Amino acid sequence: MSDWILYLLIGVALAFAISSWWGVRKLKALHVRSAVGGDAHESGLTRQRVAVILNPIKARADDATYAIRRACQTAGWEEPAFFETTADDPGYSQTRAALATKPDVVLVGGGDGTVRVVAESLAHTGVAMGIVPLGTGNLLARNLELDVNDLQGNVQISLFGRQRFIDTARMGITNSRTGHSSEHVFLVIAGIGMDAEVLADTNDGLKKAVGWLAYTEAGMRHLPGRRKKVSISLDGGPEQVRNIRSVLFANCGLVPGGIDFIPQAMIDDGMLDVVVMSPRSALGWLLMYMKIMFKHSGKLPIMTVYRSGRIVIDCPEPMPTQLDGDTSGEATRLTVQVDPRSLLVRVKGRM
Repeated sequence: MSDWILYLLIGVALAFAISSWWGVRKLKALHVRSAVGGDAHESGLTRQRVAVILNPIKARADDATYAIRRACQTAGWEEPAFFETTADDPGYSQTRAALATKPDVVLVGGGDGTVRVVAESLAHTGVAMGIVPLGTGNLLARNLELDVNDLQGNVQISLFGRQRFIDTARMGITNSRTGHSSEHVFLVIAGIGMDAEVLADTNDGLKKAVGWLAYTEAGMRHLPGRRKKVSISLDGGPEQVRNIRSVLFANCGLVPGGIDFIPQAMIDDGMLDVVVMSPRSALGWLLMYMKIMFKHSGKLPIMTVYRSGRIVIDCPEPMPTQLDGDTSGEATRLTVQVDPRSLLVRVKGRM
């Protein structure tokens, strides 16, 4: 590879990283609507029974345990019940065990995967979920306007904050080639195509070292590639045949880096924002990136956004999928359905 090409690639990567950082810096000024704009109310409980689902391998897991125990002790409540996730079980059996204790609130100490698994079991139970973010992305926490660096503050919000209902969504994954099928809840953004390819190919060591910027490195490597033909049906309507690189299903809009990817996406509107991305070249990706970063309202044919409560996608060949940043296998058919106001979460009090 000639030196000028190498310098060009380095320059593009630096520009992407710097502009992503600038997006974080400018987020407060540009983020003109709140993702927690719905009604929040007091729990009405003077004493609470607390259960905690904790991922013990997270760096601040011990600090979270201590903070939760101390807060409950100071409030004069009984000792919280702790349940630790394992490599074989990311939280399913632990949440069932936690619900058996009849808790008033279940705190989740972990990353996006742990939060998603616990939410899947808490949906429609009426038991509140409190989030103590310990992961890299912490997508739901960011969309709920929690300060992901304030562990003590998040413990206080989880135990004593207001609460409100938000939407969840379910994605059914079918692979006709293997006969495998499954269904899972997601809370923020799921997708099929290049986004899932990038997640699968992100270097774990780099992710631990630089956090969400590791996705930038993987994304640059996956920009070249061919579009794939899929058929898309929205809310039972006629199928649209599209050539795509990715289709994303957004329950809310903030993504790693503080970028408000879909400003109009609301977490409690009973709808999903469906983003169909179909760039042919690096120029197309650049135009999409500029539109997202500068929140340009103009139409861009290679990036179309629809609103729908139910989406079905059929693929002639298996394509990779992801749920809230976790890879979820290949699919030849996806069925995505919003589940309005199905999860009760603890949030900050409003001034």
